[in-house]
Amino acid sequence: MAQRFFDHGDNGHFMDDYGDVDLRAITWTLETIPAAAFPTMPTGESDAGCIESYAADPVYWGKVRPPEVGRHWEEHGTWLRPPLLIDRRLLDPADSGLQVLEGRTRLGVLCGRLREQLRVAPHHQAWVGRS
Repeated sequence: MAQRFFDHGDNGHFMDDYGDVDLRAITWTLETIPAAAFPTMPTGESDAGCIESYAADPVYWGKVRPPEVGRHWEEHGTWLRPPLLIDRRLLDPADSGLQVLEGRTRLGVLCGRLREQLRVAPHHQAWVGRS
C-alpha cells in the first residue's frame, strides 16, 4: 500500500506540501470514517480549493473515470479505492484532525454528492497515516 505514495515524487505541489514528511515512517491503517467528517477536511496548501472544484460537478467526475468507478458510486455511495489521509499533528504538532493527502477528486465527488443529495454511504473507508 505504501508504494502508492512514492509516485508523487515528481509532483511539485505534493512535494511542496509533504516533501519534509517521511511517508514510509508513518503507520497506515484502514479506518472507517463518517461521511459528515469529510467536507471540512483540509488538503495541502498548494491544492487549496481543488476539492471544491471537483464537488461542483460530482456526476461528471464519476463518469470520466473508468466505468466501474461511477457504478460503484451509484451502487454503494462511496469510492472504489480509499483515499489517503494524514493526522495533521504529523505536519504541525499544534494542529489536530485529518488532512487529505491523496484522493482529492474522490473527496470532491463525495462532498458534491452530499450537497446534491445523491446516494452517499454514511461511512467511508480511508487509509489514515498516524505516527
